[in-house]
Amino acid sequence: MAASPDTAARAGAFQVHLDNFDGPFDLLLSLITARRLDVTELALAEVTDDFVAHIRASEQAAAAAADRGEEHPSWDLGTASEFLVVAATLLDLKAARLLPGLVEEDAEDLELLEARDLLFARLLQYRAYKEVSAVLAERLATEGRRVPRGVPLEPHLAAMLPDLVWTLDGARLAALAARALEPKPPPVVGLAHLHAPAVSVREQAEVVVAHLRRDQIATFRSLTAGAERLVVVARFLALLELFRAGQVAFDQVVPLGELTVRWTGDAGDEASDGGRSVELEAFEEFEGAVEGVA
Repeated sequence: MAASPDTAARAGAFQVHLDNFDGPFDLLLSLITARRLDVTELALAEVTDDFVAHIRASEQAAAAAADRGEEHPSWDLGTASEFLVVAATLLDLKAARLLPGLVEEDAEDLELLEARDLLFARLLQYRAYKEVSAVLAERLATEGRRVPRGVPLEPHLAAMLPDLVWTLDGARLAALAARALEPKPPPVVGLAHLHAPAVSVREQAEVVVAHLRRDQIATFRSLTAGAERLVVVARFLALLELFRAGQVAFDQVVPLGELTVRWTGDAGDEASDGGRSVELEAFEEFEGAVEGVA
């Protein structure tokens, strides 16, 4: 398959000469992408040899031009990198095509099919980048020749501008400047609304102990009746500490049912704080623990 001279001139300087194709390398990629040329029928080794010969010819032409004092474009690393990426993609695609097919499809076959689709996607991406780079190069060359045209204001329009009339004297101007430059007091933002009021666990423990000493048994609902959320949390922490100290016991007939609290403390234990029957020093670690509860 041979390319026309016009197509070869547009596609670039690197030409590929094979038994079934003779033309520019970019046209070869376009035919493979369009499924009009089977990659298994290509001799990739000959394509690589043609590219190496193309690079050597470019180097020789650049050296000869340098001897004559002329400038001649030589190959660059970007061109070689692009060829290596595309050649590796074609090699992977050809290897995937030449693998023997099985009657039953398994996971490995599906992975091979997915790899083949990814290789075609890489070829399409390479083709898209080449086309976009050509468009951007053309736009850059075209827009680089454009310059803005400076047009002054026409005389009859300039005459229509009103004259500036200044009505302020120096004193008023100074007063306005002093007012504008006067330091402003920094804004004050209150933080009281960000935190709920603190609740003392020690105080709520005293309330719970007094209630249980009087009634000996009570439900958690009755111990927290009419209390706010922070107070409920504080009394719950107090009950946990009392349970750890062996002063109360919990009873619950069914899961998630009514929680009953029984007083088991010894009536003979007198605390130093007003004759209460439980030591409250252990609640100091809970002070402030419920401040952040909303």
